[in-house]
Amino acid sequence: MKSVQSVVKNRHTTHQPRNFTTPIPMKPNANNAKHAILFIWIALALKLALFVSDLAQHGSPQSGTFFIFKVIKVKVRASTESTIDILLLIACIIAFTASAVFFLRWFKTAYHNLRQKIRYAGYSEGWAIGSWFIPILNIFIPYQIMKEIYMETENFLISRGYKIGRELTLGPVGWWWALWIISGIRISFSPSSGILAVIAAIVGNIVFILLALVTIKVIKDYARVEPLLQQIDPQPPHALPPPLLPLKAHS
Repeated sequence: MKSVQSVVKNRHTTHQPRNFTTPIPMKPNANNAKHAILFIWIALALKLALFVSDLAQHGSPQSGTFFIFKVIKVKVRASTESTIDILLLIACIIAFTASAVFFLRWFKTAYHNLRQKIRYAGYSEGWAIGSWFIPILNIFIPYQIMKEIYMETENFLISRGYKIGRELTLGPVGWWWALWIISGIRISFSPSSGILAVIAAIVGNIVFILLALVTIKVIKDYARVEPLLQQIDPQPPHALPPPLLPLKAHS
């Protein structure tokens, strides 16, 4: 049987297991989920409006690229830029920033709440935010944390007798991260003009739409299940002390 130390090491854990003698209360997360979804919808609508405006005025997209939950790469046009396009671009940046902030708050809070229920977590709570901003690590750690949130929540609820439907299936999580990686590749290789720019913009918008919709689903699915954690004793069975064994009588 593997030792506790080897299990923790394999799960990339560098911190001590949670101490359940002084339980930390769970944090409310419903509003974070609600606001993240709202601003994703707003960002999606504004992004599409900006794309249509570009095509209507210039026959090709020129205002730049904008992907949700990704570092913004904005190509500002010359001083002839229309006021409508400028306002749409500013609104896009504001909506993107708001959606990113609320998503990260939801993501970190979901991981915090889960860590109050399980004894060992793959990462410390700070990685739920910090991993997005560290090169190389941001390619896989956020996905691993999201996957852990889904899997460990399902395992914990099942162990407590709850029947989980399709809310916590990992399929949408895989698509969410695949589309995120594709969006990053697309934004890094963006032609500035010509037919390639038009094709790239169309493909980018398709990826953006799919990414936004899948992200909304991932948040919604977990938001339906997370309240169940509030209803369960903060000390999981394996955190409780073992029962005392009866002493054998000496002959």
